[in-house]
Amino acid sequence: MDKRTLLAVVLSLALLIGYQYFFPQARPLTPVNRVQQAEETTVGGQASTGDYATQKAQVIEHQKSLVKKDGDQGTGKDVVVEGALYTAIFNSRGAGLKSFKLNGYRKELKKDSPLVEMVGIGEGAHYPLASTFPESSINIPADAIYETSTDSIDFTDAAGAKELVFSWSYPGAVRVDKVYTFYPERYSFDLEVRMTNLSDDTIKQQALLTWSQYVDPEGKGDRYSHEGPISYVKDKTVSEKIKKLGERKFSDPDVSWGGFETKYFISAMIPEQPSLTRFVVSKDSSNTVFADLEGPKIIIPPGQSGTFRYALYLGPKEHARLQAQNVGLENAIDFGSWVKWLALPLLKALKWIVGYVHNYGLAIILITILVKLIFWPLGNMSYRSMKGMQKLQPQMKKLQEKHKDDKAALQKETMALYKANKVNPMSGCLPMLIQLPVFFGLYRALLYSIELRHAPFVFWIQDLSAKDPYYITPIIMGATMFLQQKMSPAPGGNEMQAKMMLWMPVIFTFLFLSFPAGLVIYWLFNNVLSIGQQYYINKSS
Repeated sequence: MDKRTLLAVVLSLALLIGYQYFFPQARPLTPVNRVQQAEETTVGGQASTGDYATQKAQVIEHQKSLVKKDGDQGTGKDVVVEGALYTAIFNSRGAGLKSFKLNGYRKELKKDSPLVEMVGIGEGAHYPLASTFPESSINIPADAIYETSTDSIDFTDAAGAKELVFSWSYPGAVRVDKVYTFYPERYSFDLEVRMTNLSDDTIKQQALLTWSQYVDPEGKGDRYSHEGPISYVKDKTVSEKIKKLGERKFSDPDVSWGGFETKYFISAMIPEQPSLTRFVVSKDSSNTVFADLEGPKIIIPPGQSGTFRYALYLGPKEHARLQAQNVGLENAIDFGSWVKWLALPLLKALKWIVGYVHNYGLAIILITILVKLIFWPLGNMSYRSMKGMQKLQPQMKKLQEKHKDDKAALQKETMALYKANKVNPMSGCLPMLIQLPVFFGLYRALLYSIELRHAPFVFWIQDLSAKDPYYITPIIMGATMFLQQKMSPAPGGNEMQAKMMLWMPVIFTFLFLSFPAGLVIYWLFNNVLSIGQQYYINKSS
């Protein structure tokens, strides 16, 4: 019984890891009927109606004239925004974001590797953070040429916030001001889209804030994580597979945030009114993915203004920074719903240890030792139980021969034998079952923590988030697993089960070949400690 239970536990563990390895999950966004429109709100007075079909055509002609007058033929004017954490380039065409480079992160491990770029613009696509108003009385084009009074902003050493203002207007109709506010030591910044009614009639406006991202159709991505549109709708994280995107899909209202993510970085748009906001995703023929926040409709009386406010976060998936946004943005880190309560404390413990040893590889070894010490009594119980079961095998075989045709009698006498020798068959596997959640919690913490990205260990392992380039650690891990199997007591006398158990190190070795080195180091040293503990029990029994 103990052997079969142990085999089931090991196979279940291999199945869970293997399934995630070969079939990464991505929860789809559910299309909904768009008949029901978002709630309308009135700004500063009562609503009235007006026919602006002619005015829409005039706005388009006005935009064309601005493009013709523009010296760059509609390419717009760049505005460089420099901070301690990032360097951004905004453009007056659409008052959008042309580039956003993270100063502390590089694409590859090489020192001369380019900085991580959060913006990827497809051919012919408008810039991210462009604003359109498709369900409004006046729809300002996404590539409207805005005006700005500055060429650059430097807030690297600033004590407070700094603003960048873009303005666009059509005389006698509407004025649009897009105000970006930047803060020192933050990856987040604010955006206020202010609409001023310059006409004599009430107008209706609805804003659509867009994040557009080009995706390489030949790119393989990361098999351990999701890359593409992601949102937090009704307190649930929803992600969409890029390959399945096409026509526009709409979420339900109540969107806390939405945007585009990779394994370690996220570009998130956070609306001021989540209950009146929906998330819209699509992909065009040029492989540009669009992630839009569709806000509420507002009614703006003559001479008054209405605003759409957002917070933006473009940066690493650091749990503390994401949590500081207070909108559930930390849920973008896929720690797993049922082990998150263990993954987070283990990650915090790992970071605390790094504060002293200054090496994440060494910190992983120390936390492995710590976890092993916590479960040392349970491990002893398990090994002693298996040892006791092994000693009873001669008597078990006699009982099996005596009652080979009477299973009820065999079970009764077997349990009596266990009781007489004070052996509990379940105590061999129960400690292992208790430790499984801890393993999966640490597994998630190591797999998805940006802290391990490009973090060196020793010699040939210079990136704990990448696989061992020479496969040395997974091969050693497999060898330790094989040694552990040979040392384990083999109750049950079933040769087929014994052979299957000896194949497990081979299966796990191949499974771990492409695993991040940090995970392999954890499993390797856990095996080494288990071998030591097992040797101690075997010598003392």
